[in-house]
Amino acid sequence: MRLASEKTNTMKQSFAKGMVIFTVILMDLLTGMEFDLFVPSFPELQSHFGLSPFWVEASLSVNFIGYCLGLFFVGGLGDRYGRKPIILIGLVIFIIGSVLCLWAPSYSFLLGGRFLQGIGVSAPAILSFLIIADEYPLKQQQVLMAMMNGVMNASIAGAPVLGSYITLYFQWQGNFRALLLLGMAVFVMTVLFIPTQKRPEHKETLSLRGYIPLFKSQPLTLLLVHFIFVSVPYWIFVGMSPLLYMEDLRVSLSHFGYYQGALALVFALGSLLFGLIIARFNQKKMLTVSFQITIIGFICIALVAYLDIPNAFLITLSMIPFIIGQIIPSNLLFPISLNLMPKAKGRVTAVIQVGRLILVSISLQLAGYFYQGSFRNIGILIALFILGGIITLFYVIKNREIMEISGE
Repeated sequence: MRLASEKTNTMKQSFAKGMVIFTVILMDLLTGMEFDLFVPSFPELQSHFGLSPFWVEASLSVNFIGYCLGLFFVGGLGDRYGRKPIILIGLVIFIIGSVLCLWAPSYSFLLGGRFLQGIGVSAPAILSFLIIADEYPLKQQQVLMAMMNGVMNASIAGAPVLGSYITLYFQWQGNFRALLLLGMAVFVMTVLFIPTQKRPEHKETLSLRGYIPLFKSQPLTLLLVHFIFVSVPYWIFVGMSPLLYMEDLRVSLSHFGYYQGALALVFALGSLLFGLIIARFNQKKMLTVSFQITIIGFICIALVAYLDIPNAFLITLSMIPFIIGQIIPSNLLFPISLNLMPKAKGRVTAVIQVGRLILVSISLQLAGYFYQGSFRNIGILIALFILGGIITLFYVIKNREIMEISGE
């Protein structure tokens, strides 16, 4: 009887842990699809509301602004009150924003809904992985990070394809309807399966002064800058490719999603493979290999931009070495950044996301402003940020404290 009872308890614990990880994956999926699922709707949205490319991109920028504003509060609130209640509040705001987008009588209402979606999705975006980081040591965090990134990006790879077909058959409103249903599903799963975290005895300040100590750590600051630089190129590509591919390169709506989804699929498969082999290799050597691959990616994109090649397949192909080069650093270095200041995990993640979104918003507006119907200006902007990522990764590898935390 005792052995049976212990076996039953073990099975219940395994099921509970599995559902927590599954719910976290759903949160990350919602975060990614909130952007990717909607992007194939751009040409139809432009036609429906009579918009210029600048105003089409504004639907992303407004979303990013809401996201950034939410991040300033979510990180500190998550460290102060725990992850679950803040995530639930964020999901409620996201659901309200989705409803507003779905039944928007004018483009200004849709922008308002996108703003609320950005605020709401910031909570699961920031706090989802911290649920894992609170429970597991660094090595397991890195393995789980790689596996979760693999599953999440495999799903995100399908989002543009799914978004293209939803737009094809259900118009641009169909994508907002899908986001609304996914947000509601994540809310229910969070209520049922995410445990309530014990509140810390020491209450951290919720003011901006609470973020100042993060920048006093040179290794952490270096990692933050690196994460911000390397995230921008992909989002510039995602944000501008609908107009470039469908409007100027004449890629059909039904085929567009395959081009955009290919990059997320490459990252997904690479992350899954990396999660299986992470324990077998020296982390510093793996980062050095990534550094070299990223240089190749920079050369490929710069060359395609310089030659201004009007071919969707070759443009997508030029992005793949850069994507491959980011698989190892993203899965190794993010958990390390959280462990540099364990009591400020929420704020560390918030700074990374805020920096990313501010730079992405500015870059997308610049790309939209200078867009001339070809890849040249987009590619130049992408290449500049990749160069920044190469420089910062070089100094990350040379930083002794970061390498010591990684166990090297």
